[in-house]
Amino acid sequence: MTRRKRLVLPIAAAAAAAAIGVGVWIQVGERLDLETTHVAGASDRADRIDIDTAIQRVDAAARELTLRLRVTPRGRLTDDGGLSPTAELILLTSPDIRQDLVFEADARITTIDVPVALTGGSITDYPFDKYSSNLEFAAQQGGQPVPVRVSLSNSDALFHPTVEGEGTDDAAIFEMSVSRSNSVLIFAIFMMAAMWALAIAVLIGTRFLTSQRAGLVWAALGWMAATLFALAAFRNTAPGSPPIGSLLDYVAFLWAEAIIAICLITTAVAGARAEAHPEQTSADPHIDSDATNR
Repeated sequence: MTRRKRLVLPIAAAAAAAAIGVGVWIQVGERLDLETTHVAGASDRADRIDIDTAIQRVDAAARELTLRLRVTPRGRLTDDGGLSPTAELILLTSPDIRQDLVFEADARITTIDVPVALTGGSITDYPFDKYSSNLEFAAQQGGQPVPVRVSLSNSDALFHPTVEGEGTDDAAIFEMSVSRSNSVLIFAIFMMAAMWALAIAVLIGTRFLTSQRAGLVWAALGWMAATLFALAAFRNTAPGSPPIGSLLDYVAFLWAEAIIAICLITTAVAGARAEAHPEQTSADPHIDSDATNR
């Protein structure tokens, strides 16, 4: 027995170190995803239009994402180091971006946020929802097609994009899908497991109290009621704010709330009956008589 006690601390330390290691590994992977840049188009042309794009925010409820664009003319297409084009520049985009962009000649180009439509998927599939979009870019300056080079990165830590890029001198195309990041997925699964664990704990407590006819144990009833309302607040902390009716609710939240509510009512009714007929209460040394608050 003493030897087992001596092994508890090393095993606990090893488990904690392993958990920390896994957490650091996941965090590093998420950071590398955010630092990944996808490039398509005419990278080797001196006279070209550089289009640097970054996903700023994905709004799954509205089925769109916000894409930040920074357009920079290069070579003979600019005469001030890329701050403005030498002639009118038109940026042609795909239907998902829903607008073409026009930059006047010799006018300073500013960073622009544009909405991009997402297709497929449903937010009610949270946290396993997935969406797709096609990003296409081409440019004309002075009425003539010009080469483009497009880079795409992600700044929304709640989503992970999967990108396939291809391009020619005159156009760049990205086929993209976005899904919840690993951190969101892990946290959502943990939430579902925690909800079921709390519901089972309340169910075990209810079975013990009712089988022993413990009466109205206010501490236990308070704990059950607090758990009932705390789960609703806990559910609202889900990253991405999924609406009621998502997979998270049907797999765990609604069932846990129903189980806890039924257990609370059952315990209260059984306790009231035991209080009304104390002569039928079975003597149990494990139940503190003071806890019944008679």
